Amino acid sequence: MSGRSGASNGASAPGQKLGQAAQSGNHFPHDDNDVVVVVGSGAGGGTIANELCQQGVRVVVLEAGPHLTADDYHQDEWPAFNQMAWLDARTTSGSWRVAKDFPHLPAWTVKAVGGTSTHWAGACPRFKEYEFRARETYGGGIDGANLLDWPIGLDDLAPYYDKAEVKMGVTHVHGRKPLPANNNYTVMANGAKGVGYTDVATGPYATNAEEYDGRPATAQDGFNFQGDKQGSKWSTLVSDLPKAAATGNLDLRPDSHVVQVTLDAAGRANGVVYVDGDGGLQRQAAKAVCVAGNAIESARLLLLSACRGHEDGLANSSGQVGRNYMRHLTASVYARFPKPVNMYRGETMAGVVADESAHDDGRGFAGGYYMETLSLGVPFLAAFVDPGGWGPDFTATMDAYANTAGMWIVGEDMPQETNRVTLNRDVSDQHGLPAPNVHFDDHANDVAMREYAWRKGRELYESVGAQAATKTPPYPSTHNLGTCRMSARPQDGVVNEWGQAHDVPNLFVSDGSVFTTGAAANPTLTIVALAIRQAEHLGGRIRSGTL
Repeated sequence: MSGRSGASNGASAPGQKLGQAAQSGNHFPHDDNDVVVVVGSGAGGGTIANELCQQGVRVVVLEAGPHLTADDYHQDEWPAFNQMAWLDARTTSGSWRVAKDFPHLPAWTVKAVGGTSTHWAGACPRFKEYEFRARETYGGGIDGANLLDWPIGLDDLAPYYDKAEVKMGVTHVHGRKPLPANNNYTVMANGAKGVGYTDVATGPYATNAEEYDGRPATAQDGFNFQGDKQGSKWSTLVSDLPKAAATGNLDLRPDSHVVQVTLDAAGRANGVVYVDGDGGLQRQAAKAVCVAGNAIESARLLLLSACRGHEDGLANSSGQVGRNYMRHLTASVYARFPKPVNMYRGETMAGVVADESAHDDGRGFAGGYYMETLSLGVPFLAAFVDPGGWGPDFTATMDAYANTAGMWIVGEDMPQETNRVTLNRDVSDQHGLPAPNVHFDDHANDVAMREYAWRKGRELYESVGAQAATKTPPYPSTHNLGTCRMSARPQDGVVNEWGQAHDVPNLFVSDGSVFTTGAAANPTLTIVALAIRQAEHLGGRIRSGTL
């Protein structure tokens, strides 16, 4: 194994085709206990796999879904959704409206190589310092909220934010060219000015305005939720996994659904059991295991891995596995104007108003939120603008599609112990295993923030002549966070500051599950920064023989 330090980029092999070179020809033996197994290939899993491979560590990535490439993507919203989304059996409970309207879709996560990094829009704000100290900042706790300060702060993560931004090609920082403004942004920016906002830009955004790191400039096609055919948007599919494969240290296995993490007699992780593409059970030995299946599936896997000494689930002595599920406060505002806006042209979310993103006690809620441009195609807008609704207001909204501008509202929601992922033993998935149940109730703070944000969004659009504005409920969320949270003390959470399980020393969690609180920022940049930091720590421990 090489002692070379990891690089956040790595080299692309000559002639590699974006999104296809990740298919490694390597296959390490199933009984090779000198590999690190990474479960999941998204923003967390794909990043840590590449970072470790760049250090000379051999890595087996097990991805539950297929290896789709740019040539495979449907250029039609609903077929693309069904092609990419994790549609295995899930159930929901709680008062969350989306759970009622979409009972089998508590969240949109991608089941394919690259994970949800192939679906995300690309917005990349950083956490603010106070957001790592929510319990301290918000006065010791808010009724019903299970607030806890992170065991790290902005100073700890800032160098890794730098590395993540360079790796991803984030605009507006490190000399990267900003994206051009589309009409949807221009309407929002003028409205922001009209109500006195000043912190408005087309980024930070992880889609190339110009060629960078082997990826082309965006074609401004406005279709990047459903897989980016151009490869201009950063994802682990088109960036990190091909680079990892080029090292010769990657064994990427799609259609490999991990169902159990196994332990040896000393209580250390020694491998995983997975279902392969033919439906057969396989076991892969491991030196260490990194779980990065998204907050719902990562928690589910630890619960499914209950064994002697871990009867309530693996790494769950605190009882916190699955708890504190967060999905961000989300909502939307769509406004109708006298003239065409054509919001679907250009990048989907290349516009951010950050004025409301800081904590301000005077607004009647804790935390902050961002306003970000958002456009949906006609089929998705019809499905999500008023789920289950019909009538003159709905038809007026759809008739005015060309004249519509849209924004998404994303902000900090409160962690609650009762918002959790559990195993539903009455419903099985295709492998006969208990399906995850996602229980979510809004906290009163979430409701107050959403009502305030809806009002501010409407005022923004009215300041530039909107004829009407429609507020929409939360969509099935892509921001799944917090079910294996970081904590300084083992009794308060699941992993330590490195994402290392308190209970199992060579078991790591490498995705948004580790978020102690959610902050207002879109989470992908922070997930990537944490994964780079974790890989540096884990690689060092492997080289020193102290893991």
